[in-house]
Amino acid sequence: MLRVAWSSRHRYATPAMHGVYETKGSCDLSIEAALTLLPEEMMRRSGALFYSGPSAFAGPRSLYILGLNPGGSPTKQANETLRRDIAEWKALMKPWSAYLDESWQGRPPGTHGMQPRMRHMFDRLDLDLREVPASNVVFARSIGEATLAEKVLLLTRCWPVHEAVISELGVRTILCLGSTAGRWVRDALAANQFLDSFSETNGRRWTSEAHIAPDGRAVVTVTHPGRADWRNPAADPTPLVRAMLNRAV
Repeated sequence: MLRVAWSSRHRYATPAMHGVYETKGSCDLSIEAALTLLPEEMMRRSGALFYSGPSAFAGPRSLYILGLNPGGSPTKQANETLRRDIAEWKALMKPWSAYLDESWQGRPPGTHGMQPRMRHMFDRLDLDLREVPASNVVFARSIGEATLAEKVLLLTRCWPVHEAVISELGVRTILCLGSTAGRWVRDALAANQFLDSFSETNGRRWTSEAHIAPDGRAVVTVTHPGRADWRNPAADPTPLVRAMLNRAV
């Protein structure tokens, strides 16, 4: 079994978020420790933890991908609990990415829905998705955002894991898939200063934006690849992401 050597050298303070979080005193918390603090109720829910294997969480890493939450049916996939997913993740023996190596809806691995669009962006960035840490702001599964009950409560339970990842790996850029994930992460990191944007050159002109936090970390909120086909040059936010990664170097 591949084991990741987590350290507990970093300290963090939980930020205010949607009026739910209050700033707490600094404390040492590794990724592994943050996982042990997930409530039992969360562990029993249908869900998923990380979308990259353990090797992607051995730092340093410049980029962290965060979607909103795992899709699917929490009823039909009730046995796919977060506890089971964490155990299977820890047992992974080689680099892995859900965007490349997982079969979605019975399709060949890496070919369904947003998977080819993620592959397109990261091929253009010359980054291996198997070596980029990836997750969702909320670990619980739902059919869609509208059916994700108790979103803010779930976020408060999941955020310490993300905060540990960001601190532990020295992440400087967080790529958020969709506006809800982006808004939550910007709130969490106080990334309120606008940096740059990309507007699609088509009729709808959806916009992706980049903001900076006081500590210099960038949050890039892009159109969700489940709705926007990044393979179309008119809708591809990759240049914005590349600019933010180059800025962080």
